[in-house]
Amino acid sequence: MQLRYNYRVYPTPAQQVALARAFGCARVVFNDGLRARQQAREAGEAYLSDGELSKRVITQAKRTPEREWLGGVSAVVLQQALADLNTAYRNFFAWLSGKRKGRKVARPRFRSRKDNRQAIRFTANARFKVLDNGRLRLPKVGDVPVRWSRQLPAAPTSVTVIRDAAGRYFASFVVATTNQPLPPVDREVGIDLGLTHFAVLSNGKKVTAPRFLRRAARKLRRLQQDLSRKQRGSNNRQKAVVKVARAHARVADSRRDWQHKLSTRIIRDNQAVYVEDLCVTGLGRTRLAKSVHDAGWAQFVNMLEYKAARHGRTFRKTNRFAPTSQTCSTCGRLDGPKPLSVRSWTCPCGAVHDRDVNAAINILAAGRAESLNACGAQVSPAPVPAPRREAGIHPDAACSTRSVEGISAV
Repeated sequence: MQLRYNYRVYPTPAQQVALARAFGCARVVFNDGLRARQQAREAGEAYLSDGELSKRVITQAKRTPEREWLGGVSAVVLQQALADLNTAYRNFFAWLSGKRKGRKVARPRFRSRKDNRQAIRFTANARFKVLDNGRLRLPKVGDVPVRWSRQLPAAPTSVTVIRDAAGRYFASFVVATTNQPLPPVDREVGIDLGLTHFAVLSNGKKVTAPRFLRRAARKLRRLQQDLSRKQRGSNNRQKAVVKVARAHARVADSRRDWQHKLSTRIIRDNQAVYVEDLCVTGLGRTRLAKSVHDAGWAQFVNMLEYKAARHGRTFRKTNRFAPTSQTCSTCGRLDGPKPLSVRSWTCPCGAVHDRDVNAAINILAAGRAESLNACGAQVSPAPVPAPRREAGIHPDAACSTRSVEGISAV
């Protein structure tokens, strides 16, 4: 399994200039490659191959006065920028042909120097190195100080240097790790995700939604108002943009840290975890969009999935169209839809249900059923050996017309 390990880095002013130069060169190469393929398509020419495109926008471009400054950065950075372009084209073509399922994949578009997030990637060919003193040596950048929150489990295969909208720098290492199975336990859990309670477990526990964005709304509103009063293109406006980005980054970091702790605890305490497959994209278009995005359900489910795979746990997503909130978990009666204001209801069988706990129990039951079928349980009747008297050929058995014709032809 490949995992990413992110660390904060603190480049010096000179190193920040070198990284800015690398960001700009990678962006120019990406845009030149995209422009070359668009021009070839408009001229009716064949699709430019990856090798031909690299030769045209990197090798030959370095020899021209307009692009000779591309030699001031590592060649691996430029090659990886073209690799990103080629990947974007392959994903777009796969979606057009129907091989790639899911949401629509747009065609590649030009990168802007005004983008708040910039990134470059160094592979093993670039010979980056983590030094003994804890610094990260990047070609044509220098030895960058790193704040190591934990040790890398293995030698990294690549590193991506990122500058986010808040002006912070990060080093993202890709490391190939082995799975670390946890001791088996005899507990399974179904999780119903919501807004008032972020997660309701089938054992009755409820996790209150922290609502990080709502809690920071007052400060964000004030910073946004200050930003709107600044003149466009001025230095004060750029400073205000950074302040807003830092406030949003603080909210995102708090949410991510909280979800990591919760997902780790759930995976550690349960052998199997079942979650309803929610359509977050569709819910993000409703009047509850702000609360849905503040909850961060998709990020939390992804954490559960990869942590379960790494630690030897079972993870399943149940059918999103299953009426988990309408079905009695005791007798299985379908009681019909109910408005969101109804938080508890009584089934005709006499069982009194909490809406969310009942849904979590039904998710657990559905996940167990799907897990059993997926593991090879016998769904259709098993084959039964034929009795001895039926295994042979009876002399008086009627044969088909094809058999008769075949015998006569011989």
